Amino acid sequence: MDQATADAALQPVNASVAGDGDQIFLGRVAWDRPPHPQKDGSFRIVLLDKRSHLLPGFIAVTSAEPEDVSTGTDGALDQAQKRYPWLQGVGVREIDGSYWSSGSTVFVGSVDASPVTFQTVLHPADPETPPEQQMVATAPAAVEDLMVALICVGPDGQVYWAQRLLH
Repeated sequence: MDQATADAALQPVNASVAGDGDQIFLGRVAWDRPPHPQKDGSFRIVLLDKRSHLLPGFIAVTSAEPEDVSTGTDGALDQAQKRYPWLQGVGVREIDGSYWSSGSTVFVGSVDASPVTFQTVLHPADPETPPEQQMVATAPAAVEDLMVALICVGPDGQVYWAQRLLH
């Protein structure tokens, strides 16, 4: 993936810029609008490195309804990783007796926001940082190392379901 392709895919928002040794990953998640959607329900789209169980540090995102997508983390991700072992790493994690949340996921506030296009840049790991203190996914990574999942969240932050979309 090159920078020009990522820039074009994310219009009108800016894609993250990659430097030497970085890897660009671009994805799209689409769904059909349910006939009777949950009032005030939302989705989380996660990109998880299956090797390290870490999220990317930053995700650029746009959609059919750009004002209905953003990035970050929330408590629904903690619930999702408790319920679905294959989502281990999307919520908080314990490091030296403290709980940390790092990395980004996509927050989709409307069922009408489909399709959602997202992009992230993975940077090489800092060789001076011990692996147990790495907080975000790092390069090099193959597409097969990454998992994309869609999580359905209710109006009170309850997790209804999660589905693997890639790997």
